[in-house]
This record gives sequence, structure tokens and C-alpha cells, in this order.
Amino acid sequence: MLQTSLLLLASNLFMTAAWYGHLKDRETALWKAVLVSWGIAFFEYCLQVPANRLGYNAGMPAAQLKTLQEVITLLVFTGFAWAWLGEVPKWNTLVGFGFIIVGAAFVFAPWQSVARPG
Repeated sequence: MLQTSLLLLASNLFMTAAWYGHLKDRETALWKAVLVSWGIAFFEYCLQVPANRLGYNAGMPAAQLKTLQEVITLLVFTGFAWAWLGEVPKWNTLVGFGFIIVGAAFVFAPWQSVARPG
């Protein structure tokens, strides 16, 4: 799961840059921002697909893979928005993200393992 998590972290760095990096420079034409974002997103896919394959082959159900990816996305996004866009997270945003992380804990709950067919 460590290798999957690291690949998901790296892929989220690329995807967050692709989706939100252009917001700092809104003078660039939208079509250029889209093309640059697509180019960045390519590298996200080069990491995301192997991460999911490795995790699934190691026995992680798809729901756990998706949940892990979403929690990593929230963490990466919060740091990116703060560092790149200068948006200090507000208390209500952190509480909301915290609730999502608590919900994620239920997906990984040790008392209820999610069985995968086959």
C-alpha cells in the first residue's frame, strides 16, 4: 500500500497543478491554459493508472483505492491552495475536509473488511 500511496501522492501533485495552477495567471488565454493542463495531466495518468493497478493487485478494493486517492487529493489541494494561490484554509474548510477524512476511515474500517470478488 505504501507504493500505491506514494504514486497517488505524486499523481495528485500533477493533477492539482493541472486543474488549479492556471488560476494564478488568469491573463493567459483559456485555450492555452487548457492545453498546458492537458500536458500536465498526462503525467498524472502515468502515475495514477499504475498506482491503481498495484493497489488492486495487492488486494485493495476499488472503493479503498478511490477513497485513498480522495484523501490524498484533499491534503495536496490544501497545501497547493495555500502555497501557490495564497489561500489560507479557513476553519470551516478544515472541518469539512476533516469530516470527509472521518468518512474515509469507515471505508478502511478494520471491523468491516471490503471483499473483492475473484
